[in-house]
Amino acid sequence: MSTTEPTALYAAREPVFPRRVKGRFRSLKWVLMAMMLGIYYVTPWIRWDRGPGMPDQAVLVDLANRRFFFFMIEIWPHEFYFVAGLLIMAGLGLFLFTSALGRVWCGYACPQTVWTDLYILVERWVEGDRNARLRLWNQKWDLRKARLRAVKWTLWLLIGVATGGAWVFYFTDAPTLLRDLVTLQAHPAAWMTIVILTLTTFAFGGFAREQICIYACPWPRIQAAMMDEDTITVAYREWRGEPRGKHRKAEGAAALGDCIDCMACVNVCPMGIDIRDGQQLACITCALCIDACDEVMGKIGKPRGLIDYLALKDEAAERAGAHPKKIWKHIFRVRTLVYFVLWGGIGVALVVALFLRSPFDVSVTPVRNPIFVTLSDGSIRNTYEVRVRNKQHEPRSFAFSVAGVPDLAVTVEGGTEAAQDIAADTLGETRLYVVAPAGSAAAAAERSQIAIWIEDTTSRDRVSVDTIFNGKGQ
Repeated sequence: MSTTEPTALYAAREPVFPRRVKGRFRSLKWVLMAMMLGIYYVTPWIRWDRGPGMPDQAVLVDLANRRFFFFMIEIWPHEFYFVAGLLIMAGLGLFLFTSALGRVWCGYACPQTVWTDLYILVERWVEGDRNARLRLWNQKWDLRKARLRAVKWTLWLLIGVATGGAWVFYFTDAPTLLRDLVTLQAHPAAWMTIVILTLTTFAFGGFAREQICIYACPWPRIQAAMMDEDTITVAYREWRGEPRGKHRKAEGAAALGDCIDCMACVNVCPMGIDIRDGQQLACITCALCIDACDEVMGKIGKPRGLIDYLALKDEAAERAGAHPKKIWKHIFRVRTLVYFVLWGGIGVALVVALFLRSPFDVSVTPVRNPIFVTLSDGSIRNTYEVRVRNKQHEPRSFAFSVAGVPDLAVTVEGGTEAAQDIAADTLGETRLYVVAPAGSAAAAAERSQIAIWIEDTTSRDRVSVDTIFNGKGQ
């Protein structure tokens, strides 16, 4: 009888303690982190005057009134194609940047990367650099370890609260919601959202970290289809670095490569991988290993770039002693140009659609029960449900008229004139009566094609809707 235990499907997580590093890519990541976090936290507090009765928050997802505001732009629910277009552009943008520069989104701009970087920064402030954190992790619990853990987790929670709090401010007036949160009068949905986002930020940025990128995110698996031999990504120049060796003054040192096997590239990696093992699913191309290796190369007097951004074609060319292609030739190739044309085309189409859209929207629905009414004087009346959405930030008056058949009269329910006043940023609904005199062609015909015109009496913008006028059919 065999006593061999089954092999575990999943290995326990080995914590990663990346070492602090300096360099041009680390500096770039700090700048981008500050910019993106600044935009995220500050944007809900930017004001934009839209006139009386309108929200003055520059960026607002107004779920209660089903509108989205972005500075001077206002998107209504029926204009969701703008949002869909932006999502398509975001997807094509990912394809474009990945095919040109690898997982540059993952390494520099992904929210998981940004907040993990911030959490690691706090961890380093509280517990020290890599070696100090390793010692603290391995030592038994005592008062000092408990104190450091409590301080670190408290700061992480505060960041999580700020993250969740900033998110809910996008969905309602930020100053009002802040006052309601401070006075404990906020809606339960706001509290629940903050709690969920606080806990997920705390867990993902503080504990899961690289596990989210490896196991939870689908992009590492998708991005392989976006990359080819011309894609510029972080790679190790194996032809130059191997064989590795630390003893530069020992016998046979002349046969060694430039890599001294110092493990600096591994120790700074937030994913805990060794870039010298080749392309890996876990690599987010953050380029911190480049900074670490360049620092070591500078100290031992070797050329920088042992680990660098390069294409697979370049590595093969360099190994053969040829000169690599220019970077712009890798970036501007058929594949990336196709992505760019698609991305730019959708962007241009959205801009054109945005500026050509009507300042008001109209829908006309004939009332079918009954399809017409015969009045006491023998005239025929049809009724239409008319909805006019005034997308202007001031009240407007709209006049109704009809074309296509002569002698038709138009009135609005409850009034003697064919006009309606609609408040700013409001959907107005009314019944429109179209009457054909007795003996007229429209009254005698079974069906007549007509066009109902709606005109903004202030701007003189006009919109027409084709519909049917029903007669007696005699």
